[in-house]
Amino acid sequence: MLSLRSVLSLHGSALVLDAASTRTQVGWLAGADDAGAWYGHDAEAGEALFRGLESLRCDVLQAGCFIFCEGPGSLLGIRTAAVLLRTWTTLSPRPCFAYRSLELVAHGPHAPGLAVIADARRDTWHVVGRGADDAPQPLQRLPASQLPARRGMPEHFRHWAPLPEGTRRVPYDVGTLLHATAHLPLLRESPEPDAFLHEDPQYVTWTPHVHQAPAGTPARHGSGNAGQRPIA
Repeated sequence: MLSLRSVLSLHGSALVLDAASTRTQVGWLAGADDAGAWYGHDAEAGEALFRGLESLRCDVLQAGCFIFCEGPGSLLGIRTAAVLLRTWTTLSPRPCFAYRSLELVAHGPHAPGLAVIADARRDTWHVVGRGADDAPQPLQRLPASQLPARRGMPEHFRHWAPLPEGTRRVPYDVGTLLHATAHLPLLRESPEPDAFLHEDPQYVTWTPHVHQAPAGTPARHGSGNAGQRPIA
C-alpha cells in the first residue's frame, strides 16, 4: 500500500477517475503537494469522464500515472473508468493505482467517529467500521441488523435497499478527501484495473436437455402450409 504523496513523488503527475457514484469526478494532480484541478458532473459515467478530460484540458499521454476508485460503488461507472484505463495503459504503459471509496471517506475529515457504508445488494451493506481507538477497520459486508449505530453514507451513492434509519449523508468530494489523506497508505497497485468485489462471482453449471413433450401428449401433424395466410 502506498500514499498519494509517495506515488506523486515517484511519478510526478496523475489523472484521477472516480465514477463510483452518480457524480463522476475527474482530477489532475501535478505534484505531491498539489491540491489539483477537479471536475464533477452528474451525466452518465462515460460521457462525464470525457467531459472532465475536455474541461480540464488533460492530455492523457502526459499523465505520469493513473489513479481510480475501484469501489465500492456503481459497478457500471467503475468498469467504464476501468475500460478507459486499460485502453490507455495498453497504448502507453504507465502505473495505475486504486483506492476504495469507503476507506477514503473513513480516513477523511467529513466522517469523524462514523462507520461508512454503501449498498452491497441482497440486503447487505459494505462497511468500514471503527475500532476501539476510533481508527477505521478493514472493509466488511454486513446485514443491516449488524451495522454500527453511528454511520454515514457518501453523497451521490445509490442504494437499492431502504437507507437504514439514522444514517447520515457525508460529502464525497474526492479532491478534498485525497488531499486530506495524501500521507496515508490508501493506494494499491492495480495493473489490471477493474471494479472491487468482495468475492469472485459464483457460477452454476447445468446440463442441457432436448425439450420433449410430456409422455402421452398426442402428436400434431401439420397440413404442409402451417404459418401461411391467404393473400387478400
